[in-house]
Parts: sequence; structure tokens; C-alpha cells
Amino acid sequence: MTSTPQNAVLAAVGELDGVLSLAGILLRSGRSLDLHGLDQEVATICDATAALSPEQGRAMRPALSGLLTKVEELHAQISTPRE
Repeated sequence: MTSTPQNAVLAAVGELDGVLSLAGILLRSGRSLDLHGLDQEVATICDATAALSPEQGRAMRPALSGLLTKVEELHAQISTPRE
């Protein structure tokens, strides 16, 4: 795959998606989470997306929307009291 800013954003989104998936698995198994740095990773992805052309940025919507869904799911799991 050719290295482009758009591909770099997609790669970063994919990596963060994997981290969030693993975090969800760990949380469901009763493990505690250290989400330190998550906000910086999201900010980096947002900044990189904002630097893309409008057309390229719009092409990122599905990937970013999927990432937002993962973050919301993880937030819901964290917010649910453990038994």
C-alpha cells in the first residue's frame, strides 16, 4: 500500500480500533484498564484527519464513525456497575 496521509490515518484508526477491542475484552473479563494516553491518540487522529483535503477527510467518515462506536461501547461498559 502506498504511504499517504490518508493511509496513515486509516492505519492509526485500525490500530486504535484493535486497542479498544482488547480493552473491551479485558474489561468484560473483570480486569481493570489503564486508558492513559487514549485521548492523545484520538487527538492525533483528529488532527491528521483535519489536515487532509476535504474530499479525503469525508472519505474517513466511515472509519472514524466506527471508531466512535467502539469508544461509546467501551464507555458504556465502563459506566455499567460490576456485580
